[in-house]
Amino acid sequence: MASLPGIANNPDIQYLGQKLGDVIRAYGGDRLFERIEYIRRSSVDRHRGLEGAEATDPGLERLSLDETLDFVRGFMLFSMLANLAEDRQGIAVDPDADVESALERLAADGIDRKTVCALLEHALIAPVLTAHPTEVRRKSMIDHRNRIAELMGLRDRGIEETADGDHVDEAILRQIALLWQTRVLRRDRLHVADEVETALSYMRDVFVPALPALYARWDRAIGERVPSFLKPGSWIGGDRDGNPFVTADSMRLALSRAAEVALGHYLDGVHALGAELSISTGHSDVGDAVVALANGSGDNAASRADEPYRRALSGIYARLCATHKLLTGKRAPRPAPIDAEAYAGPNQLRDDLIALARGLSAGGGGALASGGALGRLIRSVETFGFHLATLDMRQNSAVHERVVGELLKVAGVEADYAALDEEARIALLRHELASPRPLTSPYADYSDETKGEIAIMHAAAEAHVRFGRAAITQYVVSMAQSVSDLLEVHLMLKEAGLYVPGEPAKAHIMAVPLFETVSDLEAAPDIMRAWFALPEIAAISKSRRFQEVMIGYSDSNKDGGYLTSTWQLSRGSTALLPVFAEAGVGMQLFHGRGGAVGRGGGSAYAAIQAQPPGTVQGRIRITEQGEVIAAKYGTVASAKTNLEAMASATLLASLEPQRLSQSDYDRFSAAMDALSNAAFRAYRGLVYETDGFRQFFRQMTPIAEISTLKIGSRPASRKKSDAIEDLRAIPWVFSWAQARVMLPGWYGVGQAIAGFEDKGLLREMAAGWPLFQSTLANMEMVLAKSDIGIAARYAELVEDETLRDRVFGQIRDGWHQTHDCLLAVTGQERLLEASPGLETSIRLRLPYIEPLNLLQIELLKRHRSGEDDPRIAEGIQLSINAIATALRNSG
Repeated sequence: MASLPGIANNPDIQYLGQKLGDVIRAYGGDRLFERIEYIRRSSVDRHRGLEGAEATDPGLERLSLDETLDFVRGFMLFSMLANLAEDRQGIAVDPDADVESALERLAADGIDRKTVCALLEHALIAPVLTAHPTEVRRKSMIDHRNRIAELMGLRDRGIEETADGDHVDEAILRQIALLWQTRVLRRDRLHVADEVETALSYMRDVFVPALPALYARWDRAIGERVPSFLKPGSWIGGDRDGNPFVTADSMRLALSRAAEVALGHYLDGVHALGAELSISTGHSDVGDAVVALANGSGDNAASRADEPYRRALSGIYARLCATHKLLTGKRAPRPAPIDAEAYAGPNQLRDDLIALARGLSAGGGGALASGGALGRLIRSVETFGFHLATLDMRQNSAVHERVVGELLKVAGVEADYAALDEEARIALLRHELASPRPLTSPYADYSDETKGEIAIMHAAAEAHVRFGRAAITQYVVSMAQSVSDLLEVHLMLKEAGLYVPGEPAKAHIMAVPLFETVSDLEAAPDIMRAWFALPEIAAISKSRRFQEVMIGYSDSNKDGGYLTSTWQLSRGSTALLPVFAEAGVGMQLFHGRGGAVGRGGGSAYAAIQAQPPGTVQGRIRITEQGEVIAAKYGTVASAKTNLEAMASATLLASLEPQRLSQSDYDRFSAAMDALSNAAFRAYRGLVYETDGFRQFFRQMTPIAEISTLKIGSRPASRKKSDAIEDLRAIPWVFSWAQARVMLPGWYGVGQAIAGFEDKGLLREMAAGWPLFQSTLANMEMVLAKSDIGIAARYAELVEDETLRDRVFGQIRDGWHQTHDCLLAVTGQERLLEASPGLETSIRLRLPYIEPLNLLQIELLKRHRSGEDDPRIAEGIQLSINAIATALRNSG
């Protein structure tokens, strides 16, 4: 093996690490500090390969249980601070991932700004926040971390005091001390309301200020005002798939609280403008529209008689207060002194604000019309409306089948809907959809499930009336496997007036199929072709101009392995293109990505550009889950970086000419078919066809202990079963990461590459095909974070020695084969040789992960042997948290 380069010291990590050490010494005492420091130095020396370090006693066995808990917290906090330091250095940031650079690349290919603007007229880019339980850190800890980031920013600028007069270095020390004394673990499982509030904190504190600032930058780069094409979305409060706690009431709460955040921002903005726009008629000509707003405002204060903008803003503020009361049921925090009529919708508010902007632009050569606070407020209204973020609904198709079956049976239409074949179901559903007659009756008795689902539909209809149709536009159907799965949603929506029969019919919420497993992805083109063949659906889709399809990364990976999932998602997207073209409907793909590579994680910038030609079309939605939300959107600065990367990648994927010739694509695709088939056989052979694998997995990994973490509101398995098929993808990936195997991110690829004869072709693909490059790069990162030696220690937890040796032997051999094949294909001598920043990042944190793994293994042994000291269970949970923080991956 080639020798490793030295690890460059990050001054921020040194500074923050020293501060953490000072805190541990001050609050834990010299003995604790010295023991933690001894373990740290021993592990670092061993990883640096210093002579004799392998024989050094790491000192773990001498820790008492109380010291173990403190040690784990210390290492977790160091990793958290190291992550912060790296984020500040931009290690995870893709180079040139900004809109201005994308415009330059497009211009070099002869694509002018006019073409870009034409694309943006119908574009949509939407990061969609979900409550998937992969964020192990409490929000309190994330808040302290973000405050440290702000203080470090002051320190960068040479500012020694905060605005409150605190010394910056002392303020940083104080925040780290607060972190040290903050409880790491949640005592109670999160409720949906908690998840709603957490998401809203990101919307309010990050998205709301970040997006208007980005649009101002993009307007300057493009040379004209662009439409609001990037808007946030959310599943939190609308995603009921496998979560019985999401109800009509929780959806109402999510929508009402979101409106409260949006309207609160507008109220603050209008109030601030009232202080700023002190323009007097004695010094400026004021347009008729502003005068009309001022005269109709109800503000007759003599002190503002000559200040029409302030009077107009008084009226706007009063109308916003009335809107706040109407939509949220609460009075505005700062009520208006005058009564006014609520706005019927955000467009009315926007019109009033634009009237002010036009008035300001009329004189002085437009000096006051350069944007500023008023321009940002107008952009906010366009982007967030009164709903803040579009809320998706989601439910499993099996639930819809049961509900529709009961509705039809109780209405006397069909006694056994489940017994009908697909053709009969479609005919029956279409017949019912064509009739204005509702199926539900207030006098009938329904199951709790059916009552709950119908209540959700009526809550969605209420949302359209209160907050506008942009509040809910999509209904995602999990495990969509037929046309009837989509028609069932329309039938349920019809009960609340959200599907309206007629010529043409109208669907106010789009049914979106989610194709998750490998077989679902393969069947997707036929399902969508049959969907568009229905005349009423064709009319609805054409009037909307596009249809969304969601593709799932998590379950396809758990079903078929990393390489097969990646390739099937790409192939499935490509195969859908002609189907949509034949129907004359635009295609919008919704990518269900997770944080870990095994669930579609990795660079979004690279992933979007690696999408098959023609599949982006300026419209893309992507889920943002768990720890990814804090990592990407924890601060306004990081949010701007990541949102800009999404925007620039979408422009490039939509407009940049293809570099790959059709003949090369055909050759590469054929090779990927062969690789995928081989990887699929290897993966399925291990996970689903190896006797005892289920037992091996549950004993080797901390899957059972992960399920005790109170990090989400929904259960780890879809059913009360220990089958791999029923386990959710998040704990599946999470547990393999903890055991340092990372199996979902690489297994099967080595066998596939080793068995492929034309290695030169693979090297050619690695050099010239973005999809293969992205696939290998993500896998390389996973391999670098894994540690087969540590994994072997976890394997010792498997009680059956024969089973352990047999199954872990396959995993170990597969890892080495994948490692060696990757280097051979990429032409590197070591992992991440071509990515020095990422290599340094991972190598820096490995010495801090290994002791955590070793402690976790020992605690697992004691816990599983029956020791009931509560500190053991707490230590396991803390170690899970700490390892996930250090790896920057959980589920």
